[in-house]
Amino acid sequence: MTTGSDVALPDEVRAAFALDAEARVTPIEIGLINRTYRVERTSAEPRLIVLQRLHPIFRGEVNRDFEAITAHLAEKGVTTPRLVPTTTGALWLDAADGAWRAQTFLEGRVVSVVSTPEVARAAGAAAGRFHVAVADLQHTFHFTRPGAHDTPRHLAHLRAALEAHANHPQFAAIRPVAERILAHALPTVPELPVRIIHGDLKLTNVLFDETLTRAVALLDLDTLAHGTLAVELGDALRSWANPAGESAAHARVDLAIVEAALAGYAECAGALLTEDERRALPAGLETIALELASRFCADALEERYFGWDAQRYATRGEHNLARAAAQLALAESVQASRAELAAIVERVFAGR
Repeated sequence: MTTGSDVALPDEVRAAFALDAEARVTPIEIGLINRTYRVERTSAEPRLIVLQRLHPIFRGEVNRDFEAITAHLAEKGVTTPRLVPTTTGALWLDAADGAWRAQTFLEGRVVSVVSTPEVARAAGAAAGRFHVAVADLQHTFHFTRPGAHDTPRHLAHLRAALEAHANHPQFAAIRPVAERILAHALPTVPELPVRIIHGDLKLTNVLFDETLTRAVALLDLDTLAHGTLAVELGDALRSWANPAGESAAHARVDLAIVEAALAGYAECAGALLTEDERRALPAGLETIALELASRFCADALEERYFGWDAQRYATRGEHNLARAAAQLALAESVQASRAELAAIVERVFAGR
């Protein structure tokens, strides 16, 4: 069955979310994981929703966490998408082709590159507001991803993949990148407090206003989890402070963007962090960049990562090798800038 925009959706999905024949459905192309649509309904409120079919890596139970945490954030005055129940009042639909859910649609802009330090400051402030708002929330997660940021495990997996795939057609190109990744000496991160984190603060998960000077909300709340702020902000900064992009061979850390992002964060959440958490932020950035390099490099050998750009790269492995090299270059740039990054942290958190 089709909708007003000629997008085919299963009949059970259309019925569950009150989509009649006149409903207009438009694909949202940003994002590699969930299949996402902007929907204008004609016979139900709210009229404008975001409809998603969740990727199989997520179970429908993730929506119980989504609902609990967004309800808490709403009480604290923090804007987020909210779940729109099915016509039977369920938080999601278990359909024949997977789990589907609907969310409220928030107006704003999504960008893929930090164009100015002001954009980074706004994103940092949004992350700070989120962390402060959930700091007092006690929540047991219904859906978890154990080991998502277990860096030693990811490095061990790369080492095993290197041994297992010596016959890969691109092995001669992949091997030197893998060996540099495995030889990289990461800084030590102390044991840190475990907090509720967003879990995927890449730039496209931040919704801005039209001026790009204020972040309206954080998006894609499937990755909410318990974790450390070194992981959370390290992952954010590896996305925000690399203007070259995830696949660029000349990736580097932009120190001005790091400073702006952490300044925005500190203005909203500076008092929340312990001294160890503050000092661990540069190490978190370097660790996450290297971890992602190891994961992409293993994916290049195993040819299994589900998202790749077939227009720019001949094979999945070729794109993942580019990603691995870019994240390694970023990690090495952070390593070379450890002293400058430590000084930035001292400046932006001074007196907070």
